Amino acid sequence: MVNDNSRIEKIIEEINSKNAKKLAFLMILCFACYHALLHVKYDVKYGTNSCRWLISDGRYKGDKQWQPYGCMLHPYTNIDTKRCLRYRAYYGSKTHFAFIGDSRIKQLYNGFVNHISQDEQEVPILNYPTSNLSYWDKKLNIKVEFIWAPFLANDMIDYLRNWVACNDDAPSIIVIGSALWSILNSNNSKETLAEYKVNLTRLVLPIDQLYEKKSRILWTVQAPINQDKTKIENNLLDLYNNAAIEILTHSKANLWWSIRLIGQGMLEESPDGIHLAERPLRHCTQILLNMYCNEDMNFNDGTCCSSIESYTIIQIVTFITLAICVLVASCMGFYRFIIKVRGMHEYQRVPEHENETTSILNNTTNYYNLFTALTKMSIIMVYFFVCDRTNFFMKENKYYSEFSFWLPIGYVIVLGLFFTEDSKLTKILHRDQLNECKGWMQLVILVYHVTGASRILVIKMHIKVLISSYLFLLGYEQFSYVWHRGDIGIVSLFRNLFKLNFITVTLCLCMNRPYQFYYFGPLLSFWYLMIYCFLAFPPQITSQNSENNVRQYFYLLIKFICLFSIITILFMSEVFFEKIFVTRPWKALFVTTDDDIHEWWFRWKLDRYSIIYGMCFSILVITGQRYNIFDDNNHSNLFSKRIALSATLAALLGIGTYTTITFLCRNELECSEIHSYVVFIPIVSYIFLRNVSGIFRTRYSSFFAWFGEIHLELFLSQYHIWLAADTHGVLVLLPGFPVLNLIITTFLFVCASHEIHQVTKTLLPYAVPADWKHVLRNFILFLAVLVPIGINDGMF
Repeated sequence: MVNDNSRIEKIIEEINSKNAKKLAFLMILCFACYHALLHVKYDVKYGTNSCRWLISDGRYKGDKQWQPYGCMLHPYTNIDTKRCLRYRAYYGSKTHFAFIGDSRIKQLYNGFVNHISQDEQEVPILNYPTSNLSYWDKKLNIKVEFIWAPFLANDMIDYLRNWVACNDDAPSIIVIGSALWSILNSNNSKETLAEYKVNLTRLVLPIDQLYEKKSRILWTVQAPINQDKTKIENNLLDLYNNAAIEILTHSKANLWWSIRLIGQGMLEESPDGIHLAERPLRHCTQILLNMYCNEDMNFNDGTCCSSIESYTIIQIVTFITLAICVLVASCMGFYRFIIKVRGMHEYQRVPEHENETTSILNNTTNYYNLFTALTKMSIIMVYFFVCDRTNFFMKENKYYSEFSFWLPIGYVIVLGLFFTEDSKLTKILHRDQLNECKGWMQLVILVYHVTGASRILVIKMHIKVLISSYLFLLGYEQFSYVWHRGDIGIVSLFRNLFKLNFITVTLCLCMNRPYQFYYFGPLLSFWYLMIYCFLAFPPQITSQNSENNVRQYFYLLIKFICLFSIITILFMSEVFFEKIFVTRPWKALFVTTDDDIHEWWFRWKLDRYSIIYGMCFSILVITGQRYNIFDDNNHSNLFSKRIALSATLAALLGIGTYTTITFLCRNELECSEIHSYVVFIPIVSYIFLRNVSGIFRTRYSSFFAWFGEIHLELFLSQYHIWLAADTHGVLVLLPGFPVLNLIITTFLFVCASHEIHQVTKTLLPYAVPADWKHVLRNFILFLAVLVPIGINDGMF
């Protein structure tokens, strides 16, 4: 029994973050091999783009939206489509779509034309006149034609041969298909099927010749029919499909498999059992547009048929530098291994003075630890790059439903409550409670992002409260820290800035994105600097110099009024705001890829008073503790039962009030306008609920607190290794199993975030030493590195 217990204890001891990260690394290698095999399977004939995935496979999601296999489908609006066509027309490219076949192909033509000409008179989707049709728009330089060829016979073959003979009139895209009418007129005759195969063989040569003329030919694999509404049998349709697949596989035609799956998935909605319903017809139109336009339009949420982003010089230099770090660490590790194998000792210089001993012993492993940490970061950045800057791993569109959002939220709450334990701390918002709060907020934000819940205004506004809460807590923490410790030095400033910006700057260099793209880090950094300036500006007010000096509180009030006034003035004049923040060289810190300041303006004004609320709340807590208004030095309640009950009811009312406001808002703009004025209500209400009771205040969730320690890394890492395509989609390592894939990518993402957090802690003393002179030296070196980058990006 004792041996069994000890064995179980050993197993439990092995379940830790270190071994989890080893497992994560092995899983990434396995998935890399798996996806390499997938690329070999799909790309030997069709290249490395995802067009093959777009037309070959896919599935319906819960909202009946079509999800292609392994890539993201951009929902083209009429405006998007015309923008694509104008872009191609501007560069002299003529767009020519040709649809050849029976009534099913004619329906595809009608759906495509109706999408382009939404502001014009629509063409009926289901009409069966046996005639050729055409659509022409000179402004967009597009020609769309339908050629009635219900049988695979000489007429269809002659049309293809004519396009081969023409020098300039070969279509860009040819959608072709036929089988239905042959079955209807054959009376299940095998001779007709044999003739069908012969004509398919005759079709191969003109298809290959058109391919050489840069035409893309899509052969539509026939979708099954609803046999309750028609006499045609699906087994006959399958025979014709098999014949087309067998013969055209060896040609340059692309077999459009996904159109069969689209029709099959919504067969019951077919109006006549043969033709597509309106929704699957739209999906087919979207597939054609994504195939034709994505390469030119570069939509972030459209990765199908889109080539990878080109590398920049900064990215190349960054990865070369990281590779050098890996090489140095490998050499040092190999040298240490040889010494260990030979039983040798690594001799150190004998110190001349006794106080030299510690520094020399520390220096023996300093460089090894430094380069080992940089090596780990290099490997992680390579994983980031492969996930989101290449097509090696797959990506899919997000999917939102109330069930998909609230179910993981429920799981998170249950896990958080399960891992609760007593804290040794009793103060309001003590360290364990702060980490817990940051942890559960971050997990909710992650669920919000991965499910695409931003379309729901009420949820979106509550997520904005969580973002504001981080700034509120930042103001609270920094004011309390300086008040009690009086540490307002340069070392403290740069250490906090390094922790807030190390991963952000690294991602900017490796992933070729502007600093403002990762808005959470810049937002925290900017407001931290504002807090630092507020606290460092004389007179510096701390608990020691204000204990017997009431005037210090007056000075503090003046500083608050000045800070509030500056923020309000910037808010009242957007022009003045832009003149300040678009001034070079710091303009690059606040603009997006499109050189636009409005994203920063929106986020800045949304949370402009959050740090003030946090610092004011810190003053209230400090005042209450100093004058014994409440007692948080033990496990008892803060107030008497009557006051505690009143505070609890008021807190519940506060949270309910904000929620009611979000329901009453007609749009996001209205909610955002009042957000900055009322956001403190739900935040302070939650803090009251969490701290009034001594039982609640002195217990915390270690599960949430663990995530709270790495909340910054989680928020920034999700952009590329959990989500995909710059947060517009989700990463797919295991295609076909969305729930299992989410579990796996979440595990890998959390392990990577935790390791980044550990690397940041390891590098912190190297980047920001304890000596302020060395800190300034490193800062100057950092600026020296930024200067050529800034010149390259036009900062100066």
